[in-house]
Amino acid sequence: MSMSDSSTPLRVGIVCYPTFGGSGVVATELGKALAHQGHEVHFITYHQPVRLGSFHPGVFYHEVEVSKYPLFDYPPYELVLTSKMVEVVQTHNLNLLHVHYAIPHASAAVNAKRILAEAGLNVPVVTTLHGTDITLLGKDASFKPVITHAINASDAVTTVSQSLKDDTESTFDITREIDVVPNFVCPSHFERPADDGFRAQLSPSGAPMLCHISNFRPVKRVQDVVEVFARVREERRATLLMVGDGPERAAAEALCRSKGIDSDVVFLGKVKNPIEPLLISDLLLLPSETESFGLVALEAMAAGVPVVSSNVGGLPEVNLQDETGALRAVGDVDGMAQDALHILGDDHLAGYKARSKARAAEFTIHRILPDYLHVYHRALESTSA
Repeated sequence: MSMSDSSTPLRVGIVCYPTFGGSGVVATELGKALAHQGHEVHFITYHQPVRLGSFHPGVFYHEVEVSKYPLFDYPPYELVLTSKMVEVVQTHNLNLLHVHYAIPHASAAVNAKRILAEAGLNVPVVTTLHGTDITLLGKDASFKPVITHAINASDAVTTVSQSLKDDTESTFDITREIDVVPNFVCPSHFERPADDGFRAQLSPSGAPMLCHISNFRPVKRVQDVVEVFARVREERRATLLMVGDGPERAAAEALCRSKGIDSDVVFLGKVKNPIEPLLISDLLLLPSETESFGLVALEAMAAGVPVVSSNVGGLPEVNLQDETGALRAVGDVDGMAQDALHILGDDHLAGYKARSKARAAEFTIHRILPDYLHVYHRALESTSA
């Protein structure tokens, strides 16, 4: 039976960043879902992915160890990763490699594929683009030839939104088809009770709970979050939950103090599972400069939390105006505050929460996994032809 047959279990190598970011979360949950269906999944990265957990049948982890050599100012991660992919493919007879991010993962996988071909192994490479590799690195001319080659030399390429596909095709000289396979949520992660006791501690008065979750980089515009909340606070009692950490945190904390709202703002720092703070929230603020998809917005909606966001990138493909929340131009903190006050109104909030959950149900892993499997089998057919 051919490995391109949809009924045949696959042996898949997944390469991703093992961090809290959306790409690592999506890659890890995808691998776990594949294993649950009977496929064999091998994660290849420098640290165990944070969402992987301790044990899953059919899931294996291979650490990429980067040694420091006096010859190199920077450890040659891409070269070590390439060697590790070759080793894992040969040792475990993998059928394909699914890599998340063009640099360094797709470029390393393309090199690994060439090395394997010399050994008589034809292993297709599926590349998923998540955003930063296109929207940020794509603006740097020194990366363009490598990214272009990594994309065109892959056997299948997906992006997490139509917006990112458009950006990719306008930024690079792409000669191959790109599929849009959106990010997803796992419904089982939301089947837990909200921690009402924790919410009561954070908001003793029962006032609405607004939330922001990010890595606090400049692109997330966390000071806009504070500005929006300050305007909401002028009109009604409320609490703001700031989840995450990063370079903009200190400035955001200082702004809260200068606005006199610091007693209503709680900075939680990094949280392993962002779903827990979402379950006690009423509204997510996401005023980002750019978002290729906005996974946190989808996770918020799955928790029944409407979203006020900027209208950039893939966000309008997820967050629907006047249905699951509201969208405004980047930097329009007055408009976002007006939207937040409207959504939090007693006559509106329940409807927004229900519609948010219904919208998130369109992006469950059960709906998205078949799309990835279709891409896998098409890549296998193209390389076996």
